[in-house]
Amino acid sequence: MDLRTLCLLVAALGLTALVACNTPQPTTVEPTPGPPPSSPTSQAAPPDHGSQAATPASTPLHAPSIQAALGEGFPPAGEKFSLSEDEWKERLPPATFHVLREKGTERAGTGDLLKNKARGIYTCSGCGAPLFSSEHKFESGTGWPSFTQPIQDRRVASEADTSYGMIRTEVLCERCGGHLGHVFDDGPEPTGMRYCINAASLDFVEVISP
Repeated sequence: MDLRTLCLLVAALGLTALVACNTPQPTTVEPTPGPPPSSPTSQAAPPDHGSQAATPASTPLHAPSIQAALGEGFPPAGEKFSLSEDEWKERLPPATFHVLREKGTERAGTGDLLKNKARGIYTCSGCGAPLFSSEHKFESGTGWPSFTQPIQDRRVASEADTSYGMIRTEVLCERCGGHLGHVFDDGPEPTGMRYCINAASLDFVEVISP
């Protein structure tokens, strides 16, 4: 190969290399990793605003008689108990609050203690004071628990009630002043009285003979 041919070959190779170096090469663009997909946000369960549960049944008492059971931790006769309206609302289920604190009346035949025949003590569902004994309970046919007398003196108070255009005698818990119902003079012997009581105002403590 002569010198002239060699120079031409070198020049041609240099131009090809230069073109190759300046030609953009296709590149593969790798995707930029982003943040991982966010998982669905867990939402807290909404608060349960359902009806409040009824007062749990009290533990049965073991005593030879109902009168003997009255010495088993019940509030003494004559003791007083009071709360503000807001405190009563927090303490009591709505139906019980309506009866005890707003002088409401439950619908006849709906009370859970209406047909209760167990032996024991009926207490105030507001403050726990003993009010009536199963020994004095009878079937009046009215649709409300009925008793011939309170369980003890100074347990149930009374006052005149002239609401709804009637003259009646209202009965209340002596300890907390909660409305219980009314008393009428058409009951059986030996007292001739009928204490017509809202079941919502009562709790029950069974008394079992040892």
